[in-house]
Amino acid sequence: MELQDLLDAMDAGRTITADSPLHEVMHLASQDAQRITGELNGSYHEPERVRELLADLIGKPVDETVTLFPPFTSDFGKNITLGKRVFINSGCRFQDQGGITIGDDCLIGHNVVIATLNHDLAPSRRADMHPARVTIGRNVWIGANATILPGVTVGDDAVVGAASVVTKDVPAGAIVVGSPARVVRSVPE
Repeated sequence: MELQDLLDAMDAGRTITADSPLHEVMHLASQDAQRITGELNGSYHEPERVRELLADLIGKPVDETVTLFPPFTSDFGKNITLGKRVFINSGCRFQDQGGITIGDDCLIGHNVVIATLNHDLAPSRRADMHPARVTIGRNVWIGANATILPGVTVGDDAVVGAASVVTKDVPAGAIVVGSPARVVRSVPE
């Protein structure tokens, strides 16, 4: 099994069973992610070098308009897609095995967690993992300490309030707050 086999399986939403060859590939990729984020977070880097390390982590080019303030962690790294003019503030944690897509012009606040895996509820299969992509639309602002759970889509121009826990899709142009997050109003023009 290769990394692309794992990415294909996760993007298809297939369960990754414990002790399977795909699970082993995931753990190997995680070691690479730890190495790269360790370098990223270990000392100061100029913005260009931060983008280079981020590109190494995600395995694809990162636009020169993307800004990341370390520390930043990703326990996989290879299933993140970033748009242009994305700002990721310090302390963010991306669990990206199931896939994270962030559209153009997004602001991701301090300590945001984006999770894309669930474990099986059955105790006998608890180590099995169920991936589900998180999609953040264009021009979204996610406030500090928010958590976005697996399978969620946040629509264009939406705002996720600080410390919210987003458990279901957020409509375009909505402002959501709370745990679980709920729509409180629309974004003004």
